Amino acid sequence: MGYTKAEKVKNAKPVRDAQTTQSVILAVAEEEFAQHGFTGTRTEAIAAKTDVSKSMIYYYFKDKEGLYQAVLEQSHADLLETVEKLELKHLSPEIALKKFLKALLDCVSRNPKLPTIMFYEAVQNQGKYYKRTTSVNINTTLVQILEQGVATGVFRQLDPFQSAINIMGTCLFYFIGVGNIQQFPQGKRLLSKAMLEQHAQEAIALILAGVRQS
Repeated sequence: MGYTKAEKVKNAKPVRDAQTTQSVILAVAEEEFAQHGFTGTRTEAIAAKTDVSKSMIYYYFKDKEGLYQAVLEQSHADLLETVEKLELKHLSPEIALKKFLKALLDCVSRNPKLPTIMFYEAVQNQGKYYKRTTSVNINTTLVQILEQGVATGVFRQLDPFQSAINIMGTCLFYFIGVGNIQQFPQGKRLLSKAMLEQHAQEAIALILAGVRQS
């Protein structure tokens, strides 16, 4: 038997409400995990800030681990999608690296909580949950660009793995250390659009100068 339009809307409403509820939970959870990490975050606090019961959070995400894993995946979704669209394999190593770095910094500028979440993940969990995500593909992509650059003679002789670590540090420490860094240039808003653009330009220029053949 067919449904009327009104009946379809009525039947679809709980699905939309469920999606909205999950989005609200994830947004608040991201804030909490960025501030306290996995260990220090309490689902009771997330429940209180979302007006959703703790049991409802567990209904959607099973437990705190499930919620944390969902936050990790969502936090990296923008970056993963952006990098995949770049089609870097068809570009020269230097252009590929520049586009990769621009995409990375643009995405993190849109979500500056991501580096802090990953900092806590490394310190508290030793990457236990990070390795379960598809986010490791980001680091793999960077290493592959560096390997190609060395192989073709575009980049100097360097260790792609070690260089990838240093490159990610150059890009992301700005966001992790913003609380301390902002104490030095008094009056500058480090997460303002202008300052983020300047950080991106400086970081990319520094990295490209460091990997090029002299």
